[in-house]
Amino acid sequence: MSDPVDTKAAEAGVAAEATEAKRDHHEHGADLEQDAKMEYYKADAMEAEKAEFEMGVVECVRAYPMAAAWAFIMSCTIIMESYCVFLMGNFIAIPRFAKDYGVWVESDQKWVIEHAWQSALQASGPIGALLGCFLAGPLTSAIGYRWATILGLMLLNAFIFVFYFGNSLPVFLASQLLEGIPWGIFIANSPAYCSEIVPMRLRAPATQMLQMFWAIGAIIVQAVCYVYESVDDPIAYRIPIAIQWIFPTPLAVLMFLAPESPWWLVRKGRLDEAAKAVSRLGRKTVVSNAHETVAMMRRTIELEKDSKEPTYLELLRGVDLYRTLIVCCVYASQNLTGNLIANQAVFFFQQAGMTDRMAFALGLITSALQTVMVMLSWILMTYLTRRQVYVGGQAIAVAFLVALGIAASVPGGSKAVDTAISNAQASLGLLISILFTLGPAPASWVIIGETSAIRLRPLTTGIGRACYYAVNIPCIFLSSYMLNPTGGNLGGKCGYVWAGTALVCTLMAWQWLPEMKHRSYREIDILFKRKVQARKWKKTVVDPADDE
Repeated sequence: MSDPVDTKAAEAGVAAEATEAKRDHHEHGADLEQDAKMEYYKADAMEAEKAEFEMGVVECVRAYPMAAAWAFIMSCTIIMESYCVFLMGNFIAIPRFAKDYGVWVESDQKWVIEHAWQSALQASGPIGALLGCFLAGPLTSAIGYRWATILGLMLLNAFIFVFYFGNSLPVFLASQLLEGIPWGIFIANSPAYCSEIVPMRLRAPATQMLQMFWAIGAIIVQAVCYVYESVDDPIAYRIPIAIQWIFPTPLAVLMFLAPESPWWLVRKGRLDEAAKAVSRLGRKTVVSNAHETVAMMRRTIELEKDSKEPTYLELLRGVDLYRTLIVCCVYASQNLTGNLIANQAVFFFQQAGMTDRMAFALGLITSALQTVMVMLSWILMTYLTRRQVYVGGQAIAVAFLVALGIAASVPGGSKAVDTAISNAQASLGLLISILFTLGPAPASWVIIGETSAIRLRPLTTGIGRACYYAVNIPCIFLSSYMLNPTGGNLGGKCGYVWAGTALVCTLMAWQWLPEMKHRSYREIDILFKRKVQARKWKKTVVDPADDE
């Protein structure tokens, strides 16, 4: 007769095996079901991806004119951040603003905003934007790009009131902190939305537009301040503040009418709405294939194999950490390659020896040339790769920044020599500013829009821009200190400092920045997962049938 204990143990073992077999069968069945679901729309997905590869830029614009138009409208939100950033830089140089809120500098025989307040005023907006960037990711993931942007525009309308009616430096500082919150939403959402609503061949032109609108915002503020800088009345700075109200309400109406990103809708499982959004982006000749485009999106998103709501912690895990670091470093390096000279162009020209009127004129010319350079960058990016434009542009910036430092180090003496030194510094400062918008600046927006995983994109672009501000804020204090006569008073010698930081950024980009030109989002996901070395991306072939 068998032992009852052994019998129970045997029965328990049989039950465990049965449970394990049942679980294996269930999991295997689930895998088969998932595979069947994938195969069901994989053919359509491959067809849509093939169609995107075969289209050229001009053909894409003709097939998807509304996609280009909505990307253009979303990019307009960048005008407001640019306007406000350059506005504070110009206020510091406006004589009446300096007279009302500054101190008298006997050596220069003029009123100047103290460098501590100068830095604080320029840093307050980025500090607010830093908060806005952290809010943008979860907010956009929850309610979508359209509603997050509309909310930001309405908040900006309200915060401009605080700025306009401010009558002291602390109130101006508080208003900039508040205005910065919607800036963070705009700057985090714009590159992501633009890159998601256009076909692959239009990703570069659509995201490069962001830099063009940054330059347009600078042109508007430089033109307004050029007109009013000589006015000895508070309207010299009140009217430039009031002009900000031109933008938010019309843009909010247009964004209400805009389609949501179909990629965001697919992530949410709203496939029918995604198909309708795709059909709103293209002509009738292509909308009939909207289901194929949605299938392509589903296939790419399925590669991520995670239906949970995205969190910031995911950005720090596995291959997503590498992608996050690329976005963060590309954003941060915008502050470290001489861009702050452009943001403080008028004040820089003043410290280089230009008259107030000439400094404002040169600031306006710089902004106009930057817009032209961005347009030329569209041609440049057509024939060169992302890496060539970005890394090469930064290397050129290093050379010009060193030249700026050398020009400022030449000893003066006679009036002719001093004039020559002043003109050399102003010319090099102008060249650095406009060359930045020909290469590294527009290329960086393209890289930012392409790098992150689709599911994590709102969070990645938000945290990336937050990294920009985290570097931007101390750099503003450093830059203001170096230029201000009440601080370091280095003038063009600041070129040495920015040349050092630009060199580090150039070497890092050469080592770790992959080439994503002419790659679908599926291919980008696969290459990151395979951990292909950055410099080998261009030569690596991904089979159209590959999902891993």
